[in-house]
Amino acid sequence: MKTLLLILLLGLALCVGAHPGVGIVMDSKGNVFYTDTERVWQIDITGRKSIVVPNVHTHELFLDTNNNLFGEHLWYESSTNQWAHYVWRYSTDGKFEKITPNTEGFLKDYSFVRDHFGNMYSANRDAECQQVVQLDLHRRKKLVSDHCFENIRWMYVTKSDELLLTDFQDLIKIDQRGNVKKVARQIANKQWTKSTVENQNAIFGIWDDAAGNIYTAVASNRVVKKFDQTGKEEIVFRTPAPWMPTGGLVSSTGELWILECSDTNAVRVEKVTTDARRIVY
Repeated sequence: MKTLLLILLLGLALCVGAHPGVGIVMDSKGNVFYTDTERVWQIDITGRKSIVVPNVHTHELFLDTNNNLFGEHLWYESSTNQWAHYVWRYSTDGKFEKITPNTEGFLKDYSFVRDHFGNMYSANRDAECQQVVQLDLHRRKKLVSDHCFENIRWMYVTKSDELLLTDFQDLIKIDQRGNVKKVARQIANKQWTKSTVENQNAIFGIWDDAAGNIYTAVASNRVVKKFDQTGKEEIVFRTPAPWMPTGGLVSSTGELWILECSDTNAVRVEKVTTDARRIVY
C-alpha cells in the first residue's frame, strides 16, 4: 500500500495532478457511497446526492455487513515533510469517528480489501517478488500464495471470497486455497509488454457481479471491460473524453454503477440501467 500510494501521489496517475479514487460501494438498502478524494458522497435510493463525510482524502471505501462505512484520511504535513493518516468509520446512525489515531506515514497493516470473515489483504511491493499478504482478525500475517507478481495494482475480494487483482495489466484470480489463475492478459494494450511509470496506471478498480463476471475500469481506454468465467472479454461501458472510469459496482438488480474522473479531476457517477439508460449523478 505504501509504495503504490507514494507512486500515485507523486503525480503518476492518469487524472492530471492527482490520483483518482476507486471507492464506490452500495449498502444493503441500495444507497451508494463514493469518494472524490476530498469528501465522501451518498446517492440515496431516490437519486438525491449529499455529502456524508466531508474533508477526507480517501481512495478506497469498505462497507461491513452492518452497513458501516470505512475509509481513511491521508494528508501531507509540510512542516515535518511527512505524510500522515488515520482510519475512520461512518456508522449507519450518521456518526463519524476516528478508529485509529493520527499516524505518521502511509497506511500499514490495514486494508479496505476484506473478505466476509474480516481478513484483510494487501500487497507486499517491497521486494522484486511482489506477493499478496493476508492479515487475520488476530493480526497474524500469512502469504495468500507463493506466486510472484510483477506489479500488483488494485485488489478486490469477490462475493465468493476469491481475490482479484491486476498484475500490471493482467487480470488475476486467487482462490481460497492460494491457486492463481490468469483470467485475461494485457487487457489495456496488447503492445505493452513491460510495466513502466507511464503505463502502470492504465487499470483502476475491479469488481464482480452475482453471476461471477469480473469487471475492470480500463481508464487508459475510457472503457469498462467485463470478463466471464471463461475469460471472454466484452466492453460494457464507454465514456468520452475528458472522462475515464476508475471504479464501479453491479447492484443486486443488475444495474452498473461507474465512478468516473475527468482530466481536470472532476468526479461523477453514472448508472447504467438494465434497459441501457444512462443516468449521471
